[in-house]
Amino acid sequence: MKYSWEYKLQCVENYKIGKQNIKPKWCKLNNRNFITMIESWVRLYNLHGIDGLKHKQFNKDWTAEERFELVAKVLAGQSKKSVAIEAGINVGQLYQWVQKYKTLGYSGLELNKRGRHPKEPKPMKKVIDNTKLTISEKEELKLLKRRNEYLEAENAYLKKVRALVIEKNAKKKQNTALSAKAKKQDSSKN
Repeated sequence: MKYSWEYKLQCVENYKIGKQNIKPKWCKLNNRNFITMIESWVRLYNLHGIDGLKHKQFNKDWTAEERFELVAKVLAGQSKKSVAIEAGINVGQLYQWVQKYKTLGYSGLELNKRGRHPKEPKPMKKVIDNTKLTISEKEELKLLKRRNEYLEAENAYLKKVRALVIEKNAKKKQNTALSAKAKKQDSSKN
């Protein structure tokens, strides 16, 4: 849930004078977590002033060197929360950087390409469009298309035949197994 910077400032001022902040009805956090959140706002306010409470207009692209400096502080013994508040980032983001550094080393801190991977490769451009075909080339192209269709149909037919043979063999084995089981039961009855 995003809180306005005015509300955050009001909570910080109330916290500093010792007045208890009333949790809003729509807030899903319990009282202890709400107080913890206000304490983090107080730290942000003490370090960065009012700007620390305001929402960022854009995300900063952190270089690998800047990320490494923050990760090095955590590895040196400072808490993730204090380093994150000092840098003005989310604790979860710093945690991810530390984990990437531990698993992949310095290369894990380098920027990756953003966005979603394309689902399909881009279609190839037709080379034929720019050039005019002669009559013999057009006829050859038609013949090749017909030949391709024939081969695709033949391939589909052979796959069907193979599937039918496999199915027939499976039924045959099943019938053999059932008849053997029936014979065994008959011999046990006699």
